[in-house]
Amino acid sequence: MQTNTFEKLNIIAPILQALARKGYTEPSPIQEKSIPFLLEGKDVFGCAQTGTGKTAAFAVPILQILHGKEQNGKRPGIKALILAPTRELAIQIDDSFRDYGKGLKLTHTVIFGGVSQGKQTQALRAGVDIVVATPGRLLDLMNQGFVKLDKVEFFVLDEADRMLDMGFIHDIKRIIPKLPAKRQTVFFSATIPDEIKSLAASLLNNPVQVQVAPVSAPATAVKQTVYYVEKNDKNALLHEVIEKERIGHALVFTRTKHGADKVAKELNRKGISAEAIHGNKSQNARQKALTGFKNRAIRILVATDIASRGIDVDKLTHVINYELPEIPETYVHRIGRTGRAGESGIALSFCGSEEIDDLKNINKLLPKNIDVAATHKFPEGIRNVARPKPGGGGQRNFRSSASPRQGGGGQQNRRRY
Repeated sequence: MQTNTFEKLNIIAPILQALARKGYTEPSPIQEKSIPFLLEGKDVFGCAQTGTGKTAAFAVPILQILHGKEQNGKRPGIKALILAPTRELAIQIDDSFRDYGKGLKLTHTVIFGGVSQGKQTQALRAGVDIVVATPGRLLDLMNQGFVKLDKVEFFVLDEADRMLDMGFIHDIKRIIPKLPAKRQTVFFSATIPDEIKSLAASLLNNPVQVQVAPVSAPATAVKQTVYYVEKNDKNALLHEVIEKERIGHALVFTRTKHGADKVAKELNRKGISAEAIHGNKSQNARQKALTGFKNRAIRILVATDIASRGIDVDKLTHVINYELPEIPETYVHRIGRTGRAGESGIALSFCGSEEIDDLKNINKLLPKNIDVAATHKFPEGIRNVARPKPGGGGQRNFRSSASPRQGGGGQQNRRRY
């Protein structure tokens, strides 16, 4: 059986070379299914989650088609508009256009709120072919007269369901009438509730439907381990694991913004460079932290799930779930940040007594239960935790080594992890 490679998708040489430089040799399912139809000029309605390679699925054909038209004489005006729900994702998409478009003479810029609009309006005045934007700032610049969409040939709405969740639907409905009726449209959503179906029907013209199976299991290249530890001891365990395992670069997930700040502060106090990234941080602070993490100037990035949308770091070796997510699929999305592009990855999770049910639900989603760190030697000060009984789905009697059982010394019938 022959291997499906990017060459077989009729992609032009400059883009193939750019993809090769990024280490991409074989298309993901969403890329393999979408790119040929988009190159044919068809609208695409795709159902795919974060981490499946959606950005390249639309960026590659847009770059290729616009490059071909440029050879026949360049027309002024924005030719492609990509809307994204978060600033981080918009920046990530713009970075992808830059990476895949090296060697092409196409220009692009990214527009988002939370920062001064000066650099953005300067780029727009100079003229750009491709604009990646969050809806609020785009609409603001449209109202000021800096953005005209009458020459748009490609319109991409990425993560449409998240757009709706974040309340952008009214902004989107104000932007769409400014687009030409004759255009090629790409619509991606991880889920397809009725409101998404209705929005897609109003945007797309005889679309090809492309669906990739939901991410229900992580890549086999990701080694997963869970540590049972009480909540108050997680900071000590995190420091112990990072140092003992010599982890040089890791993305750590917490449930809350406050929790992310506390974890980052504690790591810095112990001499491990860390930054938190979440919605309460200014855009400049978030981008500085993300850039530092990508450049490996920052060792640990602590993030909440929403703030992590769009974080894509090459050769990330470790993802650590400081707190388990309540939604099992979120666990898969989190650890999917590692083990990409043929690389191996490690996912470590800390499970407190109050998180046992979350762990049970995650294990139900996975092909097999997450391995328990049964051989882990906890340092003094981190409590010993009872291992769940086989088939029992976990116990809640997390016992502390600091509290010996009456008459025993606390070590009978107990194991150290």
